[in-house]
Amino acid sequence: MAYGHTNSKGNTYYLHSKGRMFFFSKEIKEGALDAVPAGYDVVEMKTGLPVLKKKVVAAPATVETPHTEAPATEATPAPEAVPAENAGN
Repeated sequence: MAYGHTNSKGNTYYLHSKGRMFFFSKEIKEGALDAVPAGYDVVEMKTGLPVLKKKVVAAPATVETPHTEAPATEATPAPEAVPAENAGN
């Protein structure tokens, strides 16, 4: 039996596939699928047409590692700023 989705307007659409392309149709035709492919959800567009959307995979939580300060190195002191009134001389 083909997978059917009834939208908010009461219309039933059936899921089909041609290779890697998925689509919904009001009629059961060649290429009808029995279930939603793994990794996809059915969502409805504003027009009421159902579409497949890839599921969002949550990124793994990152573990913060404690900072270790690098050994201090001698830095060259920055040149002193020239006052604006003397800048053009």
